[in-house]
Amino acid sequence: MLESIYLVGLKFINMLKPYSFLFLLSFSLLSINLADAQSSNEDALFIKKIYNQILNDGDCYDWLHQLSTVYGGRLAGSKNADRAVLFTKSIMDTIGFDKVYLQECIVPHWERGAPEQVDAHFNGQIKQLRATALGNSPGGKAKAEVIEVFSLDEVKKLGRNAIEGKIVFYNRPMNPSQIRTFNAYGGAVDQRGTGPAIASRFGAVATVVRSMTTMTDGVPHTGVTIFGEDKPTPAAAISTLDADWLSAQLKKGKVEISLETHGQLLPDVISHNVIGEIKGSTYPDKIILVGGHLDSWDIGGGAHDDGAGCVHSMQVLRTMRKLNYQPKHTIRCVLFMNEENGLGGGKAYAEASNKNQEYHMAALESDSGGFTPRGFSVDAENDVFAPRFKMMTEWLPLLEPYGLSLTKGGSGADINPLKGQKGMLIGFRPDSQRYFDFHHTSEDTIDAVNQRELELGAASITSLIYLIDKYGL
Repeated sequence: MLESIYLVGLKFINMLKPYSFLFLLSFSLLSINLADAQSSNEDALFIKKIYNQILNDGDCYDWLHQLSTVYGGRLAGSKNADRAVLFTKSIMDTIGFDKVYLQECIVPHWERGAPEQVDAHFNGQIKQLRATALGNSPGGKAKAEVIEVFSLDEVKKLGRNAIEGKIVFYNRPMNPSQIRTFNAYGGAVDQRGTGPAIASRFGAVATVVRSMTTMTDGVPHTGVTIFGEDKPTPAAAISTLDADWLSAQLKKGKVEISLETHGQLLPDVISHNVIGEIKGSTYPDKIILVGGHLDSWDIGGGAHDDGAGCVHSMQVLRTMRKLNYQPKHTIRCVLFMNEENGLGGGKAYAEASNKNQEYHMAALESDSGGFTPRGFSVDAENDVFAPRFKMMTEWLPLLEPYGLSLTKGGSGADINPLKGQKGMLIGFRPDSQRYFDFHHTSEDTIDAVNQRELELGAASITSLIYLIDKYGL
């Protein structure tokens, strides 16, 4: 009897042998899935800790309040920019970074001088236009008939006969149908960036430009203009309300503008990037950079552009220290100088990094304001982008509960020179609808920043940096 039972049992085992591999494979896959689930739960819990720490005990809003009110406009080369360098370094010194230092960079030094005066003369009347000189433009006086155009090509087509001796008025609005306002900005900003140079090339004595904003209001927006080899002539932006008025008036008849600006482009000076880092425990030679630009235009407080990006970046490392998180890779916070009118800081950083044969596995720049976070756009060299981006999208289940997405797109002006190192370049993307209400204006103050939105941005960035550090690329 026992022998019969034994033989039956042996026969049953032999029948199962062909399926033993499948059984083991299924068991192994189950083990892997359980491990993945456990890891995912750990990540979700840690990301929740990040949000809790920043939303309950974050420092970024207080830092931004001081940076944008005490130090205000911080145009590269100015005393305020120098003071902001020392202020942010002093913050990093107290956070407990492994290393904090200043990195020299050469920057332009432009000063606005006395307030601008731009008046429209029509039918024996005078109307003062709300205006601000464009960065790097020279001071000067001009009075001439206005000619309205809507593109650089239109100036070229009109030619010297129509343009010489006139004041060119560029009046192409930002396209309101663009959902992402940065795309609308990109479609209009050539008028400000090189429009005055093109006008000067064809004999214009000065230029006025419609402000770069989707808002219709009385606030003028400054920004850089570049003359290159063309003769520098006075250039100013006027508010969108005044641009609309001037356009309507020109349809009725002739208008002259008298313009007086006082800008001076002085010799280049030495300034500094501010850098702090936590050394990686496992891969210290692989760097994850997070940064923003410390300089801002002189007429406001530079709160959204780009004080927000600077305090976001410092908060990332501050939170890691608060949570006793030791990164595997070196996490480096960089506050770049001179993004607004020259990129001196970004260029100097990349040059030094390449010289030292550093490798930035990832670099993230926050330079889109302190508004509600929506996600990140990612860029890299074509030969490395696809597999790494695919890996990053596997983290979406951890990011989507916080309203965050990952898309292919641009990163940031300061980190773009690092692209040749073949790491991933990432741009922080908050909601863009209100950004150009404040961009490059006197209205870009701490009052325009919502504390919770700013802190949510810092938590979003910290979460992504954590995932990159834990899993690598």
